[in-house]
Amino acid sequence: MRSFILNNRNQLIQRCKDKVAMRPLRGATHTQLLHGVPMFLDQLTRTLEAEGHGDMVGGLQISGVSGGNASALSEMGVSATVHGGELLGLGYTVDQVVHDYGDLCQAITDLAVERDAHFSVDQFRTLNRCLDNAIADAVTEFAAQRDVEVARRQAEEENERLGFLAHELRNHLHVAKLAFAALESGRLPVGGSTGAVLKRSLASMEGLIQHSLAAVRDAAIAPLHPRVFSLAIFLADAGRVAELYAADTGCTLRIVEVDAQLAIEGNRELLLAALGNLLQNAFKFTRPGSEVTLHAHTSVDSILIEVEDCCGGLAAGSADTVFEPFQQGFDDKRGLGLGLSIARRSVEADQGRLTVQDLPGKGCVFKINVPLRKLA
Repeated sequence: MRSFILNNRNQLIQRCKDKVAMRPLRGATHTQLLHGVPMFLDQLTRTLEAEGHGDMVGGLQISGVSGGNASALSEMGVSATVHGGELLGLGYTVDQVVHDYGDLCQAITDLAVERDAHFSVDQFRTLNRCLDNAIADAVTEFAAQRDVEVARRQAEEENERLGFLAHELRNHLHVAKLAFAALESGRLPVGGSTGAVLKRSLASMEGLIQHSLAAVRDAAIAPLHPRVFSLAIFLADAGRVAELYAADTGCTLRIVEVDAQLAIEGNRELLLAALGNLLQNAFKFTRPGSEVTLHAHTSVDSILIEVEDCCGGLAAGSADTVFEPFQQGFDDKRGLGLGLSIARRSVEADQGRLTVQDLPGKGCVFKINVPLRKLA
């Protein structure tokens, strides 16, 4: 068998590649084969050579004892372990890992029949032992790394959910505190627009908490239903909150008037929270004493809502990552780096798009693109 494998090594490898290529969404790559078939064939031939000379200990050091031994991993076990980890990285499943080694067994058997090659019983036992050990070690490492990856993803998702809740609660609480401070001065009526902002912020916090409790109980949460609502009133509501941010930071807010007949179709609270995040971000990073502008443009079938600030522009390369969770594009690290990620998720939930335009040396323009409607 040793001479047969040495003389037909390249053809055996090619047959394994051909078998892999026949399966959907699979492709034999250099990375896949690095610690796979070629190395296995080399270790198998060295094992057969050692055992052919009566060196059973040497053969077992290369390929391992029958049934494997985790406390004394063989040379073949080490390379199979690396191979299993590589296959996980390539997106393969457990059965595909097993098939990789099964392909080789089939290739050896088929070619031996074609060439009328004869192997002894002991040689077949050695081949089966090597395959069993390699498969076991590869699958063990594959499963271990997969479990670690699953646990890591679950931890990331849970961390992001907690971050979302904390971030949104903090935003609403901050608005409520600003509104309360304005009312506490005695210059504004409780029943006015500032009082309405306070009431809406408290309602939003209550809604977030109820939503989170329902999720913990695994209760069915009623989906949000899109509706058509006035663009002008929507911008005015966002502006009342933004005016509190402006007063708190010493900057100014400019809202460009829009046609009173224009409307948006979507989930108003989600979109209002997204726009609120953009406005809060703008006032947080815009230069002291500068202006933040809120305005909207229309096209044939969409509305583009823009928040423009004077932050000085984005850091080089950050326009591609600024919407990723826990990313902070400026030196101010007081937040969690979740605001823009949450805003994009909310806008996309309404089939909209949220993008950013960098104005180097001046500032940024964050743009929400949503469907255009007309009020009846």
